[in-house]
Amino acid sequence: MAVTATTPAITPSAVTSRTGAAAVAAALVLLVAGLSVVDITQGTAAVGGPEVWKALTGRSDPADSSVLIASRLPRMTAGLLVGALLGMAGFALQAVSRNVLASPDTLAVNAGSYFALGLVAATGLSLPMLASSGVAFVGGLVAAAVVLGLSGLGTGTVRLVLAGSALTLGLTAMTEGLLLLFPQEAEGIFQWNQGSIAQHGFDGVLQVAPIGVAGLVGLLLLARRVDALALGDDAARGLGVPVRSTRVIAVVLAALLSTAAVTLAGPIGFVGLCAPALVRPLARRFRAFTRTRGSLPVAGLTGAALVIGSDVLLRALVPADVAVAVPTGVVTSLVGAVFLIVMAVRVRDTAGATESDRLRIRTRTVFLTTTAVLVAVLIGVIVAAVLVGDSKLLLGDVVNWAQGRAGRTVTFVLDTRVPRVLAALLAGAALALAGTLVQSVTRNPLAEPGILGVSGGAALGAVLLVTTVPLAGSWSVAGAAFAGAALSSVIVFGLAARGGFQQNRLVLVGFGVATASAALVSLLIILTDPFNATKALTWLSGSTYGRDLADVVPLAAVLAVGVVVAVMRRTELDLVSLDEDTPRLLGLSLARGRLGFLTLSVLLSATAVAAAGTIGFVGLVAPHAARALVGRQHARVVPVAVLLGAILVCTADLVGRTVIAPAQLGAGLMTAVIGTPYFLYLLIRSRR
Repeated sequence: MAVTATTPAITPSAVTSRTGAAAVAAALVLLVAGLSVVDITQGTAAVGGPEVWKALTGRSDPADSSVLIASRLPRMTAGLLVGALLGMAGFALQAVSRNVLASPDTLAVNAGSYFALGLVAATGLSLPMLASSGVAFVGGLVAAAVVLGLSGLGTGTVRLVLAGSALTLGLTAMTEGLLLLFPQEAEGIFQWNQGSIAQHGFDGVLQVAPIGVAGLVGLLLLARRVDALALGDDAARGLGVPVRSTRVIAVVLAALLSTAAVTLAGPIGFVGLCAPALVRPLARRFRAFTRTRGSLPVAGLTGAALVIGSDVLLRALVPADVAVAVPTGVVTSLVGAVFLIVMAVRVRDTAGATESDRLRIRTRTVFLTTTAVLVAVLIGVIVAAVLVGDSKLLLGDVVNWAQGRAGRTVTFVLDTRVPRVLAALLAGAALALAGTLVQSVTRNPLAEPGILGVSGGAALGAVLLVTTVPLAGSWSVAGAAFAGAALSSVIVFGLAARGGFQQNRLVLVGFGVATASAALVSLLIILTDPFNATKALTWLSGSTYGRDLADVVPLAAVLAVGVVVAVMRRTELDLVSLDEDTPRLLGLSLARGRLGFLTLSVLLSATAVAAAGTIGFVGLVAPHAARALVGRQHARVVPVAVLLGAILVCTADLVGRTVIAPAQLGAGLMTAVIGTPYFLYLLIRSRR
């Protein structure tokens, strides 16, 4: 019997799907082309649409042609290339990790590249572009491997964002420390880190383009394996797909694409997150986009449209002479932050508030012993901080200074050193108390003012005042910081309160607000006077340099009120941290109590930021360590956490101003170096 080969029938729906997919692709191409044309007509020179047309047809003035060839066309080409590379990199990372928030930003690829390039720049080496790309590739790949290893694959969005944001904070802090230590060698690295597609000629584009083509070809060759991974690891293995090697190769190729874009234009934030997210709805409607070979180029086109569209929007809204100084990455970061917040609100949250450990109760003897030891340690740290520095003193000098009988040199040293020590002590205590309140109210052990965007909002308010009113007083800076923190906290806690402070939504909204605040802070620093920019950068590193007693007064007042309220309301804190039902059964107004504690935590964070700059991880580390030492009762947790926070920040400030004296590192940089490993350890422990 003869076997007749049959051809599968092509259904009308399949034809419609292919036609629709082709129409979508064509519309994207036209959109990118239109935005590109608009982009090359924008700039400081008076070269508009008619002049561009004449230049393209060979009938223009030589000066107009030189503007187009040397500046605008390279800028437009770089924007297209960078957007396409980041869009495809983000798509590949999300596909192999099965996590919709995986991108070069959330995986700390950009931060790893930034740190690697900053480390090389600090040594004084000047590398060609391809060598710089190799350095950025290694740094970004290592960072992505760490984040993916800690977060796991397909385990939910919040763990990946937490691991990525923690590693980003730590790497960025170390890089900013290098910038402060080696300002001449690392000149321009901060501006580069904001991401700008401005180019001088096509040299950079021509060097990076082959790397992008190689990465694209590699991902297309790997497309069938990536599609199989979407079915699950077991199904992919059943189809003969080597799961581990496929993931490794895909991550390496994605890191290659993203670091090529970073080398050319600096980090352009959140394109790798937004582009794949915009393509996913198309995949649900058109079958042609369900496969990697169809959706990968579309993600690249979408990324190109985002970058060029952001550049066009920037130059349309901002005067041309100002727009030149504003990096495109600031605009994309703002757009991406809003996009992330919208995603966090709309996503279905499956991670409820963490159950409290009701069984961990320490004896009174343990609490008293721990408190006595911490008080002794704090006294020792204070004595060392007052005596040790660029000028070493004796206890007798301090006694004479307190009595007004010290010499001119000793008086000058202690008049500048004692306020710094007080600012570090009080800021650490305030941040620890704020973290304790936030974690109790949200019942989220990973909540912390810095990660949730509250500290970022406070920094934005303070930097806005510092850069616009350089002579503003201490109370004015504290008020501006509180206004910024209040606004960010209203956004974060207001959106996260829907459904009872669910863990995913709280962290994602906080991450988005923190990102937007950081982008706006960078914008203010770039646009302000260089003197104010240096002042703001030093302040943002968590430095207590230049503080006087007037700067400490607002923080001391707020901290005193906060400690009194927390101690008096300790029983209510215990009940609120348990669950939703227990406080109501006992007649407590859960909403009013939660609002009061959150307001107090915002006030504490804002005044701490105003007095000592942005100091991260204290509000996370101190409450965790306190609960581990004395249990979960807030009558014991509050004083122990306050002592631990004061010790941590004062020690960080002491080490920062003595370990490489006469140069200094901010306390915020030191706490980030200490807090990042601890935070990552908490993620590892919770994963177990």
